[in-house]
Amino acid sequence: MVTGVAPWSPLGYHGKRASRLPDGEKKPWGGVFTGGILMKITDVEAYLCHFPLAEPFHPSWIPGLPSYNNSAVILRLLTDEGIEGACAGVAFAAEWKGFPELIRLFLVGRDPFQVEDFLQVLRSAKVIGFRAWFVEVALWDIIGKAAGQPVYRLLGGSRDRVKAYASTGELRDPETRAHDALRMVEEGFRAIKLRIRNEDVRRDLAVVEAVRIAVGDDVEIMVDANQAWLIHGFGPYPKWDLKRAIAVARELERLGVSWLEEPLRMRDYEGLAILRRATSVPISGGELNDDLDDFRELINRGCYDIIQPDVTFAGGILTGRKIAAMAEAANVVYNPHTWTNGLGLAANLQLMGAIPNCTHCEFPYDPPGWTPEGRDAMLTEPITIDADGYVAVPSSPGLGVEVDWERVRAHGERIT
Repeated sequence: MVTGVAPWSPLGYHGKRASRLPDGEKKPWGGVFTGGILMKITDVEAYLCHFPLAEPFHPSWIPGLPSYNNSAVILRLLTDEGIEGACAGVAFAAEWKGFPELIRLFLVGRDPFQVEDFLQVLRSAKVIGFRAWFVEVALWDIIGKAAGQPVYRLLGGSRDRVKAYASTGELRDPETRAHDALRMVEEGFRAIKLRIRNEDVRRDLAVVEAVRIAVGDDVEIMVDANQAWLIHGFGPYPKWDLKRAIAVARELERLGVSWLEEPLRMRDYEGLAILRRATSVPISGGELNDDLDDFRELINRGCYDIIQPDVTFAGGILTGRKIAAMAEAANVVYNPHTWTNGLGLAANLQLMGAIPNCTHCEFPYDPPGWTPEGRDAMLTEPITIDADGYVAVPSSPGLGVEVDWERVRAHGERIT
């Protein structure tokens, strides 16, 4: 028997028989305990969705492959208590077909509070080709709803809003991007991230300089080189080496850039550490690094001033909380990547709200192609910033957002 904690606590209950809740006694969320486990997952639904964008979007990280849709696999976990959990993963084609049948084998009949145990299942799933950490996030959605609290409060509740930065995604010329930046400042943003991925680095630096002149010194500028992971087969792009990264970083010093993101390969531990020592510009990255081992190396080897694991890519919310603690102990900032979709943004916001070493929230935004309405198309309401340029941590139980299942079905197919 678990002692010292409420048997339903998401941080203390581990699937033991809860003898302090005899048959017929009410559960904390209104159900009736029937012995064994307090709640169980009864089914898994998944939908492969393609939500149309208002305009084509040309991501700098996949040159030559424009996006016409926000594509995602939307997961729905059902329980015997009527409480549901949801989250989403990024989809490119039909790669998630067959996954629901696999994950159903491990989830149906299990207690959704057993997050730590299920993380081991997801580590096993990687071996057979599925990087499906977003499934863990759906468990936390259930846990929060069962407790009647947003996830961030269950994890410590450090803050209820985070400073947002407008995270652009396309390569644009200096004049256009300067105009964009002024509009974003008028909309309330006090920080903007630019993509720098041109073959000629002088074109990249010209964009950064034009934006700095336009917005002045009171607005933060970040830059992202997207060198940690490269997608081949669609168009040319520059490949940075340490020499180029150091040269760019030193140019960015005079422009007052807040950080240089992913300037080298994701596991070039030695190169990243050398770069970090060679410049005063903070170095950030880690959006597609994976699980505890990767981030232990990045932190211990002094690769980054700022780490950016995404809970839907890097191990889920519980693993993210562990990584954030490792980073905090090493005086490293934890500002997660969020460029997925509205459910992914909400999930990362829940963790941001629970940790003390987060300074900024990535707010994916680059109209006309990438807008809150297109990014969050699976939600009943898009996530927005306030007048101060902050984004609120969603405060309703669970992930704090509501999925529009009617829209999901209209723009997707159920996959098995």
